[in-house]
Amino acid sequence: MIRIGANPICWSNDDMIEIGGNISLEQCLSEASEIGIEGMELGNKFPKTAEALKSKLAEYGMVFISGWYSTFLLERDAEAEFEAAQEALALRKGAGAEVLIVCECTRTVHGVKEAPLSRRPVMTDAEWDAFLPRMTRFAELVKDYGLQLVYHHHMGTVVQTEPEIDRLMAGTGPAVKLLLDTGHATWGGADPVRLARLYRDRIGHFHAKDVREDVRAKSEASDWSFLDSVLEGVYTQPGDGKVDYVSVFREIPDYSGWVVIEAEQDPEKANPKQYVTMGFANLNRFLKEAGLK
Repeated sequence: MIRIGANPICWSNDDMIEIGGNISLEQCLSEASEIGIEGMELGNKFPKTAEALKSKLAEYGMVFISGWYSTFLLERDAEAEFEAAQEALALRKGAGAEVLIVCECTRTVHGVKEAPLSRRPVMTDAEWDAFLPRMTRFAELVKDYGLQLVYHHHMGTVVQTEPEIDRLMAGTGPAVKLLLDTGHATWGGADPVRLARLYRDRIGHFHAKDVREDVRAKSEASDWSFLDSVLEGVYTQPGDGKVDYVSVFREIPDYSGWVVIEAEQDPEKANPKQYVTMGFANLNRFLKEAGLK
């Protein structure tokens, strides 16, 4: 079964809290519920305890999906990471999540507005050799805890490009699943259709956002930062950019889980309710056309 969820980043940003900072949690949740969203990922305005989080979402007829967790496995081993993750794990499991969304954030630049993407970290072979078994072991510990680890490839981080995604998947064990993000894949130079086909059996979560090619070209030509690119509109809702969603979905006919709208934009330029409504309608149409709904 596929359910369509959303990330509150469509309303207000976590990396740069001024973006949509004036939008209340209640506005976000009421609009998401009215649109037909069934579940939400975590945002900085959400309650900080599992019971309060579940209760708040239930007020609007929604459930908790999961939330981002930053790993630092280039700096510490899996056991140390697991110890550091206890609070995040408890919140997610206690609030009803089934997956833990992780991204390796050692030296990341995606949250630094002044840092151009050309300065993003690239792992050495020695770092890959340390990182891959640590990620596998961390995922195994998380699985024993009762959650499925899904890895979020992301612009500005050590796993951004298609070769890096391939190396991650080839070098980690089955406890590591892929969070396929169509927007980050496309902007990072990967083909989301190829990724879906190649890793269909290991895709454990799905983030749906689209890419405006003209803004991406300007970002790359001028070496913008991730956040400046977002503010200029590099991302948009599914169906409003270049991603061929029907072809992506046709490659994962057995996928069961969440498809999460996670298209961060400046709400002053792109009204969140209007744009998420459009993305929701487009996703439903694409999923039906691909035979997944």
